[in-house]
Amino acid sequence: MTELPRTPSVPSKPSLDGLEDKWVPAWEDGGVYRFDRTRPRGEVYSIDTPPPTVSGSLHVGHVFSYTHTDAVARYHRMRGRAVFYPMGWDDNGLPTERRVQNHFGVRCDPSLPYVPGFTPPDKPDPKRQLPVSRRNFIELCERLTAVDEKAFEEMWRRVGLSVDWSHLYTTIGDASRTASQRAFLRNLARGEAYVSEAPTLWDVTFRTAVAQAELEDREQPGAFYRIRFHGDDRPVYIETTRPELLPACVALVAHPDDERYRELFGTTVRTPLFGARVPVLAHRLAEPDKGSGIAMVCTFGDVTDVVWWRELNLPTRAVIDWDGRLAAEPPEGVPAHPYGELAGKTVFSAKARVAELLRKSGDLDGEPREISRPVKFYEKGSKPLEIVTTRQWYIRNGGRDAGTRAELLARGRELRWHPGYMRARYENWVEGLNGDWLISRQRFFGVPIPVWYRLDDAGEPLYDDPITPSEDALPVDPSSDVPPGFTEDRRGKPNGFAGDPDVMDTWATSSLTPQIAGGWERDADLFGRVFPYSLRPQGHDIIRTWLFSTVVRSHLEHGSLPWTDTALSGWILDPDRKKMSKSKGNVVTPIDLLREYGSDAVRYWSASGRPGTDTAFDTGQIKVGRRLAIKILNASKFVLGLGEVSGGVGTDAAVTEPLDKAMLAALSGVVQDATEAFEGYDYTRALERTERFFWEFCDDYLELVKARAYGEGAAAESARAALRTALSVLLRLFAPVLPFVTEEVWSWWREGSVHAASWPVPAELPPGGDPAVLAATGEALRQVRKAKSAAKASMRADVSRAVVRGAEVTRIARPDLAAAGRIAELTLEDAPAELTVDVTLAPAAP
Repeated sequence: MTELPRTPSVPSKPSLDGLEDKWVPAWEDGGVYRFDRTRPRGEVYSIDTPPPTVSGSLHVGHVFSYTHTDAVARYHRMRGRAVFYPMGWDDNGLPTERRVQNHFGVRCDPSLPYVPGFTPPDKPDPKRQLPVSRRNFIELCERLTAVDEKAFEEMWRRVGLSVDWSHLYTTIGDASRTASQRAFLRNLARGEAYVSEAPTLWDVTFRTAVAQAELEDREQPGAFYRIRFHGDDRPVYIETTRPELLPACVALVAHPDDERYRELFGTTVRTPLFGARVPVLAHRLAEPDKGSGIAMVCTFGDVTDVVWWRELNLPTRAVIDWDGRLAAEPPEGVPAHPYGELAGKTVFSAKARVAELLRKSGDLDGEPREISRPVKFYEKGSKPLEIVTTRQWYIRNGGRDAGTRAELLARGRELRWHPGYMRARYENWVEGLNGDWLISRQRFFGVPIPVWYRLDDAGEPLYDDPITPSEDALPVDPSSDVPPGFTEDRRGKPNGFAGDPDVMDTWATSSLTPQIAGGWERDADLFGRVFPYSLRPQGHDIIRTWLFSTVVRSHLEHGSLPWTDTALSGWILDPDRKKMSKSKGNVVTPIDLLREYGSDAVRYWSASGRPGTDTAFDTGQIKVGRRLAIKILNASKFVLGLGEVSGGVGTDAAVTEPLDKAMLAALSGVVQDATEAFEGYDYTRALERTERFFWEFCDDYLELVKARAYGEGAAAESARAALRTALSVLLRLFAPVLPFVTEEVWSWWREGSVHAASWPVPAELPPGGDPAVLAATGEALRQVRKAKSAAKASMRADVSRAVVRGAEVTRIARPDLAAAGRIAELTLEDAPAELTVDVTLAPAAP
């Protein structure tokens, strides 16, 4: 490790300004945070760091949660462990594509040829995006993410993350693509990955499939339409919010115990407007108390339609295309008129037209009844999801297999959760799965599905017999690479081949961050030292996505958990108590805060947010952190300005006075409490305990021993030794949260880095002290000050006489109290009561 820059003496005017610029390069040049891979496995603490999405700028919520992880990393490093703390950038997927589209004014059209040296428009128009080839689009994605990633790294360095930047990775880089494709091929070989054509949740804006974990319900206005179906003997009325799906209707369903419709089971009715014959069937999921008690089954209006379609073996009449418009041609069994009036319309326009036609035909019973209802959206989308039939890739995750689900629930119980109650969220998610993990996406900037298909005589893909590459050929891109046994001229030709056009869901890559960062199958020595990891830190909102999917991949590939512990951070809330997010436009960017208050102050606010707890953004708390950092500078300057200790710092011989021993005994308790808190991932409690002692140390102990510390002899030596010992311990206790100010002060009088120093232990503090001595003497001093304040006298005013009464007077450090309070005559009277002080001020000088 390279020598860090040191200040030869205490500066006359210490300042927080410029500390980041001074210490960030010094830490990097000195290799302070570099992972020592020569250490044995048992001495390694490894962290599966969240790779932030590179799609713009970081916000204060990122600083909040990553500071929590950094404090834990710094603690374990000071405990003597070799900390593996990598960083990654999540740069593939939809957020990056959206940013590139808006930034450059382009959109991807895979049918277009590649244009070498393509230059995007000088004045991009997001509303009139220029179509470009997939390869050109990917080049633009790589170009913009490189700029964003540089800005991200600079920000994280300024925040003070103790990351080993030599282990930086990206989720679209060669190592990530290789790991993702290798894991997929092994899932496929074991039967854990499979392709299936089935109804799929679909985002019509981005034209891609969406997984269950990416859904969110949003309250939307709507209306119930009461519509008449035509039976042979009587009309049947249904109520629906989606009349535009009438041409997709394939059945009516009522509960088997519903007497109103029992006689209709097994018969058929005709749909209004279109006259298609559909059966009336019984199914347990029909709700007798909802609407008219009988529902129309459409292919597909919602997930219940899918269940009815599958379990009742119903035909398919699809009418919604991938773009969210009604198909140009009517489905089989539906007449061209009046369907032709709906073809090509959006769902909204088709709904309005169907309502008009129903009014004219007399099949709309009354006017629509307005309601508000939850509607499923893609979490990044702006339009309600549709359900369309597509061919997609899945990984088995217990959604359809009770045995796998039980195994994954057992993994959740094996994992140590911080806080512990978060495990319930994991279990609720696993128990509520209703399908396997859909991993394919119809996007462009992502890890390609590493599969080709043979084409038959008609040029149609043979999906049941995919062609896969060997692992040593990875990574591959089937859209440009050729499968074994073929040449490029056979692409897309009868009896030739076609590459799978899809890419993997970004979670399918991010679920492998332990393997990617740890060098799985790439660096066996490194992987053996870091896997399974010690910690997965993350937000509680992505337990169902990132945490669960990582457990799934590790369970399937390694038969183990990917880490032993997980620590969950809460959200940052805006003043209206709403989660901060880029999509809501209520985020605060951190750079101005870091410049105005300093990184330590922002980190202090971050560490004040308890594990798993949502925290309001508060500049007031940041200001408190800055005052604390300034106080550390000033108190340290005072302590170190007293001079060296002849007997050595922290030795039993040097610390002789009761008050000094009391202070160090109280500090010993702080060390024990802070250590226990950090071991339990409660960085907030460790900070609170340390800070509370520090202010008592400054307000009480420093004032009590100031006069003695300036003196001569053994008592003065004792004060100076105790002060320096306490300063050394306090700097190390604060170091995980306030790395810049602690490193600055440490450099005034110590070799090396405080972050490479050992974490304090009670054994290094002299034994035999009684913390009650400091508490009682400090309380007495506070009461003397209070009396002076009440008399509107200066704190330097002399006291002619003071009488201290109470049960604790035997613990009063009399000489120190007298000196600090400027008391001429100090009397201690034992009494069975709380400590009180009677003060008589000396007459003011004429």
